[in-house]
Amino acid sequence: MKKTEKLSAILRSKNQSFFLEAHNALSARIVEEAGFEGIWASGLSIAASLMVRDNNEISWTQVLGLLEFMSDCTTIPILMDADTGYGNFNNVRRLVTKCEQRDIAGICLEDKIFPKCNSFRLSASQVLAPIKEFCGKIRAAKDTQQDPSFSVVARTEAFVIGATLTETLERCDAYAQAGADALLIHSKKATTEDIELFMSSWDRSVPVIIVPTTYANALSHQLLNELEITLVLWANHMVRASIWHMQKIASLIFERKNVKDVTMQIASIEEIFRLQDAEELSSAEKKYLTPHLDRQVKLQLDKGSNVIKRLAE
Repeated sequence: MKKTEKLSAILRSKNQSFFLEAHNALSARIVEEAGFEGIWASGLSIAASLMVRDNNEISWTQVLGLLEFMSDCTTIPILMDADTGYGNFNNVRRLVTKCEQRDIAGICLEDKIFPKCNSFRLSASQVLAPIKEFCGKIRAAKDTQQDPSFSVVARTEAFVIGATLTETLERCDAYAQAGADALLIHSKKATTEDIELFMSSWDRSVPVIIVPTTYANALSHQLLNELEITLVLWANHMVRASIWHMQKIASLIFERKNVKDVTMQIASIEEIFRLQDAEELSSAEKKYLTPHLDRQVKLQLDKGSNVIKRLAE
């Protein structure tokens, strides 16, 4: 089954699914090995890994460069956090084409203006795009895709900016009508109030995705089942884990001026080789490398040295 088909099946399934964030190829491989059904290519986490802010300070081509490596080393679907689509409908069309070429299973577009502002920041830049404009992006994405299973998720930030339930439902209904394959309902409250309010009124015409970053402690499996949430994204935990652990290890090495005290707290070199599938390269070398290559190279070097020596004379 293709990655696009896997994601499409997950969104249409009655069963609940969970995706974990990844921000580079290494974290993507680890997410798959942990058993997750899919990967959330988080814009915040990718930006953080490159030490820029989550305000479209990196270009979509730079993001796609990372996603290509992530896609190459995994077999589970990747849902790309595509922010606002990096411009207008035309940028979205180009993005969809390039994502399909890299075997990215779907994109998630959010209904803010470009450049986006991270949802959890206190900023005057938390402004929503007009409904018709955002619907145009959704339609452009769906009209552009060549693979019928490619997924376009519409993310609304209505609750984030303090919109009413009526305004949020109006937006989501329009996005579903425009062709969105799923809705991502975002909230930055510490409770599940916004999510419960929305799900109590939503007609289930398209599946719903949530990102419980601020309200994770208030969320239970029982509530998830009751609300009929299709997909849960753990959206930034891999990059946060790596930051915390690297800070801890760096401080220990600096303070103690040796690495023996951290050896048991870090991965082995052998584990890096395993994740890189170095064994496959060793097997390929035996199959494809010319025998006695080192001897041939030495003979060529010796021959070249003799030529230089004669020229010097």
